[in-house]
Amino acid sequence: MKHISIIVPRGAVLGSVDDPRHLFQSLNDFLLSARQPPMYKIQLVGLDRKVPLHDGSFTVNTDALLDEVKKTDLVIIPALSGDMKDAIEINKDFIPWIVQQHRAGAEVASLCIGAFLLAATGLLEGKKCSTHWMYANEFRNMFPQVNLVDDKIVTDENGIYSSGGAKSYWNLLIYLTEKYASRQMAVMASKYFLIEIYQNTQSPFTVFRGQKEHEDEPIKKAQEFIEANFQEKITVDQLAVMLSLGRRSFERRFKKATCNTVAEYIQRVKVEAAKKDFELSRKNINEVMYEVGYSDTKAFRTIFRKVTGLSPVAYRNRYNKEMIAV
Repeated sequence: MKHISIIVPRGAVLGSVDDPRHLFQSLNDFLLSARQPPMYKIQLVGLDRKVPLHDGSFTVNTDALLDEVKKTDLVIIPALSGDMKDAIEINKDFIPWIVQQHRAGAEVASLCIGAFLLAATGLLEGKKCSTHWMYANEFRNMFPQVNLVDDKIVTDENGIYSSGGAKSYWNLLIYLTEKYASRQMAVMASKYFLIEIYQNTQSPFTVFRGQKEHEDEPIKKAQEFIEANFQEKITVDQLAVMLSLGRRSFERRFKKATCNTVAEYIQRVKVEAAKKDFELSRKNINEVMYEVGYSDTKAFRTIFRKVTGLSPVAYRNRYNKEMIAV
């Protein structure tokens, strides 16, 4: 029987605590209904017997305290809430225990922004990790030694797992179901919980917000210029001259501040504008393409798919209300 320890950090997001418990308990129930023995021992593990969540709006009663669990097979880290540095600080006593369990052979999985607590253990150093796209820049700033792949929904590196944002962690739970049980059980779980199996990217859900959480004022001016003039042809040299910076210095500072090259940033601004047009209007692909400053249909489709994971037509069909109604 596999021992699953779902830790309950102080201030955790309730759903990310209860959903994995519900999934693995349901798998046990499926087996029992088929007259087979259950596969999982599931425990909620905390620093306290009662753990307040969501500013005290909910309380979780844990099954065991941290020092009562000497060995486990899988540690699940739910999503945190609030300021991430504060959340890690009030839950820092979990860190040595998680490291100890991993050294003893346990696998570790983080759900959504539980990745911040996982990264704080040092176990992710040099490894791939995903988290909620909205927290990607903050994560990169706090943990530059981690290879953040924020477009991915599931990462798996040598028994350390992470998931993308919000409810996309269900895809990781289904992934673990197949790994620990069987493909058949994973399909059954996906049908029972109405989860699309094998979604690989959270890119279609990402909203590009401009990445201005930095203190480099000249670079912010360049970003604002790009966002106000994205329909026009903008060059790196043009921006560097505008800011009285050398091209190489400007490019280096821009990448450091935004985690994008200038060309990538311009592309993402254009694609974000195109996404809004596809969501809210009945314009065709070419009309949108020209409005956001592209003249090459193939280039536009390629860049749009690279950023969103979907073709322009597929994106419009998914998110435009009138197209859905049709």
